[in-house]
Amino acid sequence: MQTSHTQETFLTRHFHLLFFIGVAIGLLLAFMYADHQILTNDQTQMIDRGYLAAHQGVWSSHGNVASSVGNVPGYLSTAVIALPLMLWDSPWSPMGFIIILHLLTFLLLDSIVKKVFDQRIRLLFLVLFWLNPWFLFENRFYNPAFLFLFAALHFWSAYHMREYKSFFYTFLHLLSIGMSMQLHYSWPILAVISAYLFYRGIIKVHWLGFFTAAAVIIISLIPYFQEYLTNDTIKARPDKAGDERYIGWGGVHVYPVLKAFVYWFRYASFLFTNKLVLGAGFEWVSSVEMIQKAVMYLYRAIFFTVGVGSLWFVWKANKYTWRLLRPYILRSHGRDDIDAKRWITLYIFGVLLAILVSASLSPIVFVHWHLLLTFDLAIFPLLFYAQKQLETSSFSLTKPIFFIAAYLIVINLIASHDSERFSYKVDFAQQTLERVNH
Repeated sequence: MQTSHTQETFLTRHFHLLFFIGVAIGLLLAFMYADHQILTNDQTQMIDRGYLAAHQGVWSSHGNVASSVGNVPGYLSTAVIALPLMLWDSPWSPMGFIIILHLLTFLLLDSIVKKVFDQRIRLLFLVLFWLNPWFLFENRFYNPAFLFLFAALHFWSAYHMREYKSFFYTFLHLLSIGMSMQLHYSWPILAVISAYLFYRGIIKVHWLGFFTAAAVIIISLIPYFQEYLTNDTIKARPDKAGDERYIGWGGVHVYPVLKAFVYWFRYASFLFTNKLVLGAGFEWVSSVEMIQKAVMYLYRAIFFTVGVGSLWFVWKANKYTWRLLRPYILRSHGRDDIDAKRWITLYIFGVLLAILVSASLSPIVFVHWHLLLTFDLAIFPLLFYAQKQLETSSFSLTKPIFFIAAYLIVINLIASHDSERFSYKVDFAQQTLERVNH
């Protein structure tokens, strides 16, 4: 008991130093991922539009092409590249902007975590979110990379809307949905969450803020609607899948819905995307092919063993969270007894409901980037479960936090240099300039 108390005292006594070090490590890893990204079609689409707008003043009213439902609407995916370039004409300008937005994402979420949990849980959240390969993997020129901010803004604004009507928070809340619409077709996830929170009566809507945000969103989409009427190429992909699939395809085929819920558990676990591990060749370890293969298989064995094992803790955490929220799901229970902790659990239920609805309506089978709007809340059941352990036993978080941090740092160092989407052999800025000057 004394040892546990000493360890926890260490965390609280050195909290600010540990927090600063953790944030600094995350920023360093983000830079490594950004610098070693391998440009693909998704990224070059954004680069081409962004540079065209910044250098020649030609602004595209639509974004990246989606799987089977046409191009994403709006100027935003062009603006997030072009505007930074107009301030500083360097590939690192928009890339640095992405990293800054990711830092803002973490700070928004942390501002809520510190109101509900103690400092030890804040450090756990820093490690599980800020150092998470699911999160750091998206430090690249890619439209889903911007979704984290709008997911955090949606949660942050809704959290403040639980207490009082506010033009500011309502405006930002609806804007987070409208702006995510201009980045990726997964935006209905946020809309369903908001609908549930409103039904449940645990957010207060300032209607002037709501309609003002709606007007801003509609006005920003007018150029897209005009082009949509005359440009058939942005309406749907000209492929066989686009003809065979339809809205509601996912619900009819069931498997897409089940797979979507699997990602909810994977996001909170260490079973990260296969793109992090299957592309690692370890040529930098040795020139001997046999040694490369031995290290590769060892790495995969550790990765999948730890990843699958971590799912047990995720399952336990979600079971505990379900017990917390289950009696309060329906509107008949009112809102008077909903404290901040219970409110977050109901928001989590809204996320799960949104996954069900979105996966059922989707014309495609979701992969990991289609559900990135749910990533931040997938971690919260682990926070609730860890808080319970701290309150009911002599459980110490010190060793787990340092072990998890060390493990994630190693995974990130390897993945940012040697994986399917990143390589130490490439230079991000050089690739971008070669693309632009070609």
